Amino acid sequence: MARVVLIEDEPNIAEAIRFLLVRDGCEVLALPDGLGGVAAIAAGRPDIVILDLMLPGVSGLDLLAAIRADAGLAAVPVLMLTAKGQGRDREAAERAGVSRFMTKPFANAEMLAAVRDLVGQGRERGHDQGHDQGQGGGRP
Repeated sequence: MARVVLIEDEPNIAEAIRFLLVRDGCEVLALPDGLGGVAAIAAGRPDIVILDLMLPGVSGLDLLAAIRADAGLAAVPVLMLTAKGQGRDREAAERAGVSRFMTKPFANAEMLAAVRDLVGQGRERGHDQGHDQGQGGGRP
């Protein structure tokens, strides 16, 4: 089972993603803003972070930079979501170290494929935090 930290301020989008991922076997911690995000990510030890670009309090880009600057979190895959599809947003996210960028709205299948792929890549790079070992934890 993959552990996911989801930081999305739009309740309907957050609930839709949470529902989709839980139904796929993931454990999801959903947060409505970026405040305390790094602490929640460190405590939750996720396999992936799904992060909205535009958040109240702390922007997704600032939160991503903080994740990448923390040696214990730097290898965690980050999927960034935004309603903006402009090139400069993608460039800023890539400079900050995003693993993948997804524009809202997105298809459920697209979200599941991205999460599964990034969790698999993270585990291949040795990001497996030691949870679910010996319990068939390879499936996201």
